[in-house]
Amino acid sequence: MKKLKIITSIVAISFLFSCSDHEKADGYGNFEATEIIVSAEANGQLQFLIAEEGQTLKKGEKVGLIDTLQLHLNKLQLQASKATVASKSDGVWSQVKVLKEQLKTAEIEQNRIQNMFADKAATQQQLDRVNSEVDVLKKQIKNVETQNAPIVNEMKAIDAQIDQIDDNIKKSEITNPIEGTVLTQYAEAGEIVSFGKPLYKIANLDKMTLRVYVSETQLSAIKIGQMVNVKIDSGDEMKTYEGRIDWISASAEFTPKIIQTKEERVNLVYAVKITVNNDGRLKIGMPAEMWISE
Repeated sequence: MKKLKIITSIVAISFLFSCSDHEKADGYGNFEATEIIVSAEANGQLQFLIAEEGQTLKKGEKVGLIDTLQLHLNKLQLQASKATVASKSDGVWSQVKVLKEQLKTAEIEQNRIQNMFADKAATQQQLDRVNSEVDVLKKQIKNVETQNAPIVNEMKAIDAQIDQIDDNIKKSEITNPIEGTVLTQYAEAGEIVSFGKPLYKIANLDKMTLRVYVSETQLSAIKIGQMVNVKIDSGDEMKTYEGRIDWISASAEFTPKIIQTKEERVNLVYAVKITVNNDGRLKIGMPAEMWISE
């Protein structure tokens, strides 16, 4: 029994020394990335979708199309209606043009009669007649132009409907919003999709974000823009990356359940985000450690 106690004591002392010799990381967490779910903005059959899982897409790249046949047919119908309405307007402006030519002639005659009247070579009756003719032509022009106003408004309404269709056609083209890697594909070509249906999920994995949690006593040792070491498991050793602190939470929170023991989880900590360049080995959800200094 005494021999057993001696052996147990030796094992405990050895464990304590090994723990004291092992350096502890300054923060633990998991990698994450900004994930974007691209959804349909139109209703109809999905003609094609180039967004396979693991595929790298460029920003602004056209990756899919929802059927736009009915939209194009509606646009053609509106364009034909606009042409019909425009022909009415052309008739009105032709009348205005004729009346303006007549007004131009009448104003020349009015000017001539006024000069003659000043020289007492024309009568008051002649002057009144030419003035009346000019006034009548001006009123006729104004009345005809008033008739064109409803036509112009109708054309504006048709233009607005055409613009709306053009916008729907544009939304039927699926444009990739960011450069990144497709994580999940939710739809296949030939499916009927509706507004808001998820099509695929994408994230930029070139730069990963490690979210770690530090205690209040560690806050004085870190700052935004500071470079730190980030370590991941790599076989029997740890692989080290250089990271940059880009965000520190302004308020404390309880330690997440993923962190170590129950005692540690009830402590108040601050979240910290570290940006790390990805060489292809870093994955979303992968655990890692933050080391302020070695």
